[in-house]
Amino acid sequence: MLREEDLKGIYVPVVTPFLSDEALDLDSYRNYLGQLLRHDVQGLVINGTTGESPTVSWNEVVELVQAAKSVMNARGQRIPLIIGAGTSHTRTTVERIELAGQIGVDAVLVVTPYYSRPSQEGILEHFRRAAQVGVPVIAYEIPSRTGIRLSVDTVRRIMEIPGVIGLKDSSGGVELLSSLSSHDRKPVLCGEDLYFHDMLRLGASGGMLASANIRTDAFIDVFRYADRGDFIKAEQLFDSLIPIIQLLFQESNPSPLKWLLAQQGIIESDTVRLPMGPVTKGLQVQLAQLLRH
Repeated sequence: MLREEDLKGIYVPVVTPFLSDEALDLDSYRNYLGQLLRHDVQGLVINGTTGESPTVSWNEVVELVQAAKSVMNARGQRIPLIIGAGTSHTRTTVERIELAGQIGVDAVLVVTPYYSRPSQEGILEHFRRAAQVGVPVIAYEIPSRTGIRLSVDTVRRIMEIPGVIGLKDSSGGVELLSSLSSHDRKPVLCGEDLYFHDMLRLGASGGMLASANIRTDAFIDVFRYADRGDFIKAEQLFDSLIPIIQLLFQESNPSPLKWLLAQQGIIESDTVRLPMGPVTKGLQVQLAQLLRH
């Protein structure tokens, strides 16, 4: 299982490939993971936002985890597997974390409860109960998708819970990390791709970045330069990645990413499950230009 000190470097949130009829495409998934595992990533995140978690059933999550383990075994590799287990219902979240422990994942990603707009105290208790299961918990703050923003004090208190090993910060800026940086804290992974370099400067321990599916080695090198204290080289390399990041998030993730992966032949189809839709023709033109350069 993951420990606090393991939350360092690049963790890649993986897509969930579907066939044109929206059935799970495990053949594409295995090929895709084989490509990712050629790079020195620190772990994979299954069933997160990039994996279209709202439309993926738990039985499908189990299949995805089993397939990932099979690919790693065939390659003689073992890197941590993290799965998204958070829901808007505390009881369901706890049940999913229990099931995650049974299938042998290394940690769970637990998002701030969404839709019901609970109080900060309610959210805190949600994370307490999630952590009591015994599977390491990475808290996930992403107010643009949950509809509620955690206060700095609530985040600090969540990070103090035994069993919570760190935070994925997709809060939309560097303010939260900056506020946390003045206190002793557990690791924070950048989850807001455009702020990756800025957050490394402020002490982020790495990134959990959808964009790292593309030009994976470059994202790894940005982290390595920053980890050595060479922020000039880190920034120069990161600046070259900004156009890619901007295109990948011009429309809802993961549709642009899936389109790129399909165009490269890494997955068979760019199909997403409704209510997500395919990328627009205009963005396809821009993404195609990216592939040519």
